[in-house]
Amino acid sequence: MTSPKRVEKIEFGLLSPKDIRRTSVRKIIWADTYDDDGFPYPQGLMDLHLGVIDPGLRCKTCGNRASECPGHFGHIELAKPVIHVGYTRLIRKLLRVSCRECGRLLLSQDEVQKVLGPEEERNDDVISEKDIKKERVCPYCGEQQLKINFEKPTTFSEVMTDENGKKIDHKLTPSDIRSRLEKIPDEDLHLLGINARVARPEWTLLTVLPVPPVTMRPSIILENGQRSEDDLTHKLVDIIRINQRFKENQDAGAPQLIIEDLWELLQYHVTTYMDNEVAGCPPARHRSGRPLKTISQRLKGKDGRFRGSLSGKRVNFSARTVISPDPNLSINEVGIPLAIANEMSVPIRVTPFNIDEVRQMVTTGPVRPNLNSPCGANYAIRPDGRRVRLTDMTRESVAEMLEPGWTVDRQLRNTDIVLFNRQPSLHRMSIMAHRIVLMDGKTFRLNPAVCPPYNADFDGDEMNLHVPQTEEARAEAHMLASVQENILSPRFGGPIIGGIHDHISGIFILTHTLRWFDKKAVLYLLQSSTPEHLPEPGKVEDGIDYWSNKQVFSMILPDGLNMVYRASSCSNCDKCKQEGCDRDAFVRIKNGELICGTIDKKSIGAFDGVILQRIIRTAGLGRGRQFVDDVTKLSIRGIMYDGFSFGIDDEDLTKIEYRQIDEVLDSAADDVERRIRIYEDGQLEPMPGRTLEETLEMQIMQVLGKARDRTGDIAGRHLGLSNSAVVMAVSGARGSMLNLTQMAGCIGQQAVRGERITRGYEGRTLPHFKKGDRGSEAHGFVSNSYKSGLNPTEFFFHAIGGREGLVDTAVRTSQSGYLQRRMINALQDLKVGYDKTVRTSGGRIIQFKYGEDSTDPAKSCYGDPVDVKGIIESVLEEEVS
Repeated sequence: MTSPKRVEKIEFGLLSPKDIRRTSVRKIIWADTYDDDGFPYPQGLMDLHLGVIDPGLRCKTCGNRASECPGHFGHIELAKPVIHVGYTRLIRKLLRVSCRECGRLLLSQDEVQKVLGPEEERNDDVISEKDIKKERVCPYCGEQQLKINFEKPTTFSEVMTDENGKKIDHKLTPSDIRSRLEKIPDEDLHLLGINARVARPEWTLLTVLPVPPVTMRPSIILENGQRSEDDLTHKLVDIIRINQRFKENQDAGAPQLIIEDLWELLQYHVTTYMDNEVAGCPPARHRSGRPLKTISQRLKGKDGRFRGSLSGKRVNFSARTVISPDPNLSINEVGIPLAIANEMSVPIRVTPFNIDEVRQMVTTGPVRPNLNSPCGANYAIRPDGRRVRLTDMTRESVAEMLEPGWTVDRQLRNTDIVLFNRQPSLHRMSIMAHRIVLMDGKTFRLNPAVCPPYNADFDGDEMNLHVPQTEEARAEAHMLASVQENILSPRFGGPIIGGIHDHISGIFILTHTLRWFDKKAVLYLLQSSTPEHLPEPGKVEDGIDYWSNKQVFSMILPDGLNMVYRASSCSNCDKCKQEGCDRDAFVRIKNGELICGTIDKKSIGAFDGVILQRIIRTAGLGRGRQFVDDVTKLSIRGIMYDGFSFGIDDEDLTKIEYRQIDEVLDSAADDVERRIRIYEDGQLEPMPGRTLEETLEMQIMQVLGKARDRTGDIAGRHLGLSNSAVVMAVSGARGSMLNLTQMAGCIGQQAVRGERITRGYEGRTLPHFKKGDRGSEAHGFVSNSYKSGLNPTEFFFHAIGGREGLVDTAVRTSQSGYLQRRMINALQDLKVGYDKTVRTSGGRIIQFKYGEDSTDPAKSCYGDPVDVKGIIESVLEEEVS
């Protein structure tokens, strides 16, 4: 057994012309690919020595067929050197720091010692370009240096002075550059940080061009039988043709002008072959106008080899379709269309214990007509690895041949575990494991309570499903990625899964004021989670048992749960602060029974859910999952029991309210006019640190903001908790009182970057207003509500304000995505050790204590290492009892 090795260093170098010729199996001289019979030309670009892609042919280098031949490199001898476009910055640096005559570094030994220190004390420091003074005399040969100019993409020139003292640009040909770089000695290159053993600088000027194997640029046969060549092959054809013309003209002694033109053309083709997106160089295109995808484009970016084909790629055993809601599913489950379940498969090994069951699957075959049909199978794999597709013709015979050692790809069935994912995957809860429930239809079904971690909604979102293929993968998915294992967010230690929208409205309506239900109503509300025994009724009237709404909610709480907290839907008025608040200021739960309080977003909502948080901490994740399932079903029954709708007439106010709103808006407009007059009269006092104009603008914004809020108060007072919008806003289900204000009262000031709208025409915002008008209407105040409808100028201002939000969202998304990618790349090698230090993969300590407090946010209680509040409440409850 060999001893383990440590990688000491990795060196990146350049291929020398000698290396390229040595690794090449064939010199390529013809630009043609296939002859009239469809056979590759010898010494052409598809020469059989470079590998084979057509079935039936054998490679002339290794003798293998297309499936085994890896492909082999060839080479093209260039008529003259050309610059490798990837190394132009290096060439520029070397030309500027080395002598044009002797090639030595433009620093004497004393100056080198001054920059780097004594030789014995040097680390791996290298001399940078800025350490060397430009355009000086060489300390070794005394040659006067000239200024080097570089013009993108590949043009270098020296600035010379003619007899008249006029400066002229003398162009350096690649041959000139190569001969100058050849003169630089190895020890000077070492001072510049270049290892001459693996990368001599003159190798950046290509004299031999490697030709990639045929397997890297295969041609495809179109429907009409014609061959379509790869982009790289197209480019190589151009290079060979120009190279051939160049050689012929050179040998024939053509004029210098023609030689230079052909040389530039060869340089262009080699440049676009390496990188077709170089600044200052028009991209090479197909006849259709599409730019060619050459070497650099294949490697870099999101769809390149590294990110597109290696780090992330398309996979088998995955499905994708639109998602739709099903509140009757558990949060742990996902509904799968039968068509997808029939296509996806799980491999199972045939053993003496399961052979009868597997034989039944093979007999059923790949077609499972309905949900009640037994699970079928798509493939059978023999012990020698050969795969047999099960069809009506083969399934009976395969079922008879089946024996231990075979593997059968069975279709998905209920309770199989799968991974479910929505992109963009921004945190680890964007992919979680669910159990399958087979369903009719064509969409994936999931419980709306699991939407927050996926950031999913049902307006056309699609999601991906992945089927783990091994027992180990399934075990890991179940233990680490199950939905119930991820109810608590690793960011803040609170629930990220919980009630949303209708769940919160429903539970709020159900628990808000004291209500009584008979047995039939209680069983309806609790039908999906009915306890074995209903508790004692809260009251009996006329021989009929009644249970309170608080009792109904208590039936889904675990025994022994004790907690007290302030409800978020309470107005927190002075009356609340004293005891006896009539709006259920506090929620009190004693021994699993809701004593008082209204259940709202703070109690059961995603990102809040204090009850769910306490249940998980005291009774575990499984009980937490059951509570989420129970509370979502109870809330939906509750909202269905009363009915809940929202329409245009929910914003109707009486004439009295409309009159009050008009009065508020009129007085605000008058106030604005008064302030403008004070400003114009020069009587306005500027605010500290503000100009007069800024002071006026701020005062106007303040006045108009207050006016809008007052119209909202008027509307809110009239509508009250009987209004659906108010219920949603107060309970935290969706929206706010501001939305209601804008629907029923007044939309208010439209702003761009926090200021009134000022841009538009010269001296005014729109042609509808007088020049210099500073009034509220002329600068984007919308006094109408959505219900009353906007006039044209208001609509225009509203569109301006809305546009800012859209642009902000689009810009933020791309910036945050790129920032996250950069952070992940920077932090990917950090890990927390068993000693609670944070270290790099090399063992360097980043933090002595993880997070400076050794607290895992996922295990914390909203950031606190210990749920102190819960402990205190439990102790107090025990003492009281």
